[in-house]
Amino acid sequence: MRGLRRASKAERQALLNEIPKTGDMTEANKLSHIDESGEARMVDVGGKDVTERVAVAKGRVLMKPETLQLIRDGGFEKGDVLGVARLAGVMAAKRTSDLIPLCHPIPLTQVTVELAEMESGEGIEITATVRAAWKTGVEMEALTAATIAGLTVYDMCKAVDRGMRIDAVRVVKKSGGKSGDFEAE
Repeated sequence: MRGLRRASKAERQALLNEIPKTGDMTEANKLSHIDESGEARMVDVGGKDVTERVAVAKGRVLMKPETLQLIRDGGFEKGDVLGVARLAGVMAAKRTSDLIPLCHPIPLTQVTVELAEMESGEGIEITATVRAAWKTGVEMEALTAATIAGLTVYDMCKAVDRGMRIDAVRVVKKSGGKSGDFEAE
């Protein structure tokens, strides 16, 4: 297999030019982590106002009914699956800028990670809520918390169910900042 080569500036700009545009390209609909020459960059948030930011991300871990029953019964030698996953999600949110290259370190004021059995009985639903009073949003922190909580459930249960699936991780709600509020349909 041949190695990947880095696209030239001209190639990157050509790709950017192919992105469908809805109306005029304004600051609001540009890819904020790409500069004028197509290079990745960290966004300058220095001039932004500090506002209350909240983001909620959800995901789920689908599994065999027997695996879910073992979680209910506390049948794993590694310990409390949901408790450990909750803590892992909180810890992950606090380390997001260490994991995602262009994320800013954010002084989080609250992280909650809730894990509950899905009504369908197919697995565990994860809800991560992150809050901060800062200059940039906390969507990435919420997504990281939900994803790492799911990975932790997988890690703790994989000995009995390697077919588990982490699924449907997405931002379902966000508020604060210049771009305003968002709620998934």
